[in-house]
Amino acid sequence: MKQNIFPALKLTLICLVFFSGLYTLTLLGIAQLSPNGGNAETVDHDGGTQYTNLAQSFTNDGYFWSRPSVVGYNAAGSGGSNKGPTNADYLAVLQARIDTFMVHNPSVQKADIPAELVTASGSGLDPHLSVKAANVQAARVATNRGLPQDAVDQLIIEHTDGPLLGLFGPATVNVLELNMALDAATK
Repeated sequence: MKQNIFPALKLTLICLVFFSGLYTLTLLGIAQLSPNGGNAETVDHDGGTQYTNLAQSFTNDGYFWSRPSVVGYNAAGSGGSNKGPTNADYLAVLQARIDTFMVHNPSVQKADIPAELVTASGSGLDPHLSVKAANVQAARVATNRGLPQDAVDQLIIEHTDGPLLGLFGPATVNVLELNMALDAATK
């Protein structure tokens, strides 16, 4: 029995020290090298502080909508729904999101709705959309803002971030930054 207990205790102690101490300090050190020293990225807008790296709820037709959030865009409760693709409740929620999107975007065909506009991200806090998801909303936003479609399309282009290092991941659009640019363009 001693042959099994002491190695298990040693491994537990090593893992505890590594994952609770060394690993945590290593990640903290790497975060200090990132922009803002690993802190949240904030901007001041309309008299308040907004977090650019956390999704926020936009429901007004004059704004680009963020990806849905299962946790109500609450960073303290980050997470997904954990419901499978055949779960009846999940399918009902998806259908409701599709119906809502179609009502507010009548010029868009159901087949053209990007999945990210009706499905929540794993964290529920993803602040970015694909360029396609922004483009599919452009007509609604332009109409409700009284802007030409070309002006809204240009704002999307100006606020598109390319893949990381030009290689990793898709081009994305930060929804908050794009909506702030819309506010600036219509003032």
